[in-house]
Amino acid sequence: MTHSGKIPIAVFGSGRGSNFQAILDAAQRGDLPGISFALVVSNNSDAGILEIARANGIPALHCSRKSYPDDAAFEAALLEALRSHDTEAIVLAGYMKKVPPGIIAAYRGRILNIHPALLPRFGGQGMYGIRVHEAVLASGERESGATVHLVDEEYDRGVILLQRRVPVLPGDTPETLAARVLEAEHQVYPEALRRFVETMVHHP
Repeated sequence: MTHSGKIPIAVFGSGRGSNFQAILDAAQRGDLPGISFALVVSNNSDAGILEIARANGIPALHCSRKSYPDDAAFEAALLEALRSHDTEAIVLAGYMKKVPPGIIAAYRGRILNIHPALLPRFGGQGMYGIRVHEAVLASGERESGATVHLVDEEYDRGVILLQRRVPVLPGDTPETLAARVLEAEHQVYPEALRRFVETMVHHP
């Protein structure tokens, strides 16, 4: 932990960064006193999440596997970036790539992800974005929601930290359900992160 008493987190994202914005808003309101933003990383150079970081004076890094000769070189560069910014925990906010195994090993138990369904159902490889909501509707489920969980080597299999439920309504399309779940994500992710950081402080 830094001398400020805050835990420096890195945020990984591939897209517009709406969950990162929700976490940032919570921090700026004072709801996340235990964190500082060390770094934002994206595999897409034009991702909105990098723009949000730059606009808020947070270091923003484009780091794509395509820029490196092999997996090992990519993993080493990413690890060096995290360490050089004193990162102690990682928050995945719409990161569409699998986290390299060396990163998972270095930050085991300290990587959070959010999934747009109630895990353990509707998770796993290939279950992302609108596909998740299509699967929920096809199954006839009466509710869905958002799950914050720890990340391990398997997609969406890590320990569940917090869930927020939303109803599936008659006439829902994948898009209307996605919008309702996204609102739940923006509520539950900052809360899960706040609780997680508190446990890190008390049980480092």
